[in-house]
Amino acid sequence: MLTGRLCFLIAAIVLVASLPEDAYSQMNRRMIKKNNKRISHFRGKKSHFGKEKIYNSIGISLNALNYYGDLSPLPNRLSTDIGFTRPAIGFSFTHRFGPRYQIIGAFTYGGIRGSDAESADPKDDKSKHRYVRNLSFRNRIKELSIVGNLDLFENQSTYISRVAWTPYVYLGVAVFHHNPQAKVPSTDLNDQTFSNAGEWVNLKDYGTEGQNIGLGHKYKLIQISIPFGLGVRFRINEVMDFSSEIGFRYTFTDYLDDVGGNYFDLTKTADKLTQSLSYRSNEADLTSSQIDEQNGTFTYTNLNGSSVSVINGFGHENTNGIPNIRGGQKDKDIYTVTTFRLTYIIGKTFHRAKFR
Repeated sequence: MLTGRLCFLIAAIVLVASLPEDAYSQMNRRMIKKNNKRISHFRGKKSHFGKEKIYNSIGISLNALNYYGDLSPLPNRLSTDIGFTRPAIGFSFTHRFGPRYQIIGAFTYGGIRGSDAESADPKDDKSKHRYVRNLSFRNRIKELSIVGNLDLFENQSTYISRVAWTPYVYLGVAVFHHNPQAKVPSTDLNDQTFSNAGEWVNLKDYGTEGQNIGLGHKYKLIQISIPFGLGVRFRINEVMDFSSEIGFRYTFTDYLDDVGGNYFDLTKTADKLTQSLSYRSNEADLTSSQIDEQNGTFTYTNLNGSSVSVINGFGHENTNGIPNIRGGQKDKDIYTVTTFRLTYIIGKTFHRAKFR
């Protein structure tokens, strides 16, 4: 068997050697041409590193919420009580799709609060009317947002070698659920004790501006806002970032605090708790403001025949030119979200291990 194969190999060598020189050259040229064609069509394997500029990340954040509205200390658009800063927590998902751009979807849960008695100065002419109004609230915000981020420093490298830090701005849209609440006072307007005094109740259920009797503005608990703000992001390591940002939420409602319209005639409802949640100046210490002496009082005769006295301009409908404004109707409420976020780039650790 071995002898037969050896004979075949020797015969083949002799045959090739005996070929004419032209035939051998022609065969060689064909092989070179075939190889050249194969090389010209070769595109190579696509590099994975081209995708390293596009990646996703998940994040967790600790936030601080502040409120701007009718129960701010002053009738000023930028007035807020820092003492009422409330904590919040957030979760986010980020998709980066360019050297400067990323989209962030986030859920935030936290609270806001306001109180005339604790924020307004009874001796300040600009705020003493708020002090006498004596309204208060708390509200829990559950927000889903999607925003577009624009980095000010462009990143042309891969995610591993992304810029060490960059400021950014953002703009987006959010939908949130809210439900303003207040504590039940100790007594009603006739000094009768409430059995559930001190309990937190949902203010919308009571129509404190007459909504339940066809007056005032009926507001919705699910609202839309426009988030916008700025921040700065720092690279911690290959797969982790830390960012800090301050953002505003411009809402389309004036009722985060349940206050946005006028007082209504308390005789139009027989519900004592509704009356007491609508008008709370009777609980305020009025001696330091002197408003009760300047304005005088107005007496209602209730549906049951008993009387209720309120301060002129603070508890009844507009009569004899006396204003009855409970809250401002021009400006919508705003809340701010200060965020400290830690993010982790997902789906990249495995790829990095493959190339090593």
